[in-house]
Amino acid sequence: MKNYSSLILFFLFWSCETHYLPKPKGYNRIILPSVSYTPLGGIRPYTFEHSTHAKILKDTSWIAEPNWIHIYYPYFDANVQLTYKTINSDSSVQDYLNDSFRLTSKHQVKATAIDEKILFLKNGNVASVSELSGEVPSPFQFLITDSVTHFLRGALYFNMSTKNDSLAPSIAFIKSDLVHLLNTLEWNE
Repeated sequence: MKNYSSLILFFLFWSCETHYLPKPKGYNRIILPSVSYTPLGGIRPYTFEHSTHAKILKDTSWIAEPNWIHIYYPYFDANVQLTYKTINSDSSVQDYLNDSFRLTSKHQVKATAIDEKILFLKNGNVASVSELSGEVPSPFQFLITDSVTHFLRGALYFNMSTKNDSLAPSIAFIKSDLVHLLNTLEWNE
């Protein structure tokens, strides 16, 4: 009888042992805001519609030029840096294009892919967009020019160090806003 009671006690203690399994990695659910746009205010050589969820801020970096701005998304803690250049006799559109492609190619160290596309826009303009995959600081970049007077480049940055696959809904939301921006862009003379 003593053997049976110790055997029963052994099985009771063994069956009460809790087995823990690690939980798989997960990401926070991102609830996206509604889509709505407003015209860009102020006097600049360009105008477009931008998201009502974004704030337009003046670029205050030491290299900033007068018509450089940031489109800041507080909800996502993301920033789109817009740099504008005037094409004149001192500079050519090819110089600006080379600089833009050089800046994009700097991400090749961490990028798993760089998908470059040409967009034929509703407003008649043509834009070049680059979608970068992998753990890159800027997952979406674009440039647009009229090849004569105006050149505009944009790059999306998030103010956090997080894996871009967890930011995929935010990137897609802002990318959609930027395509709308490109479709509504007009040059001011």
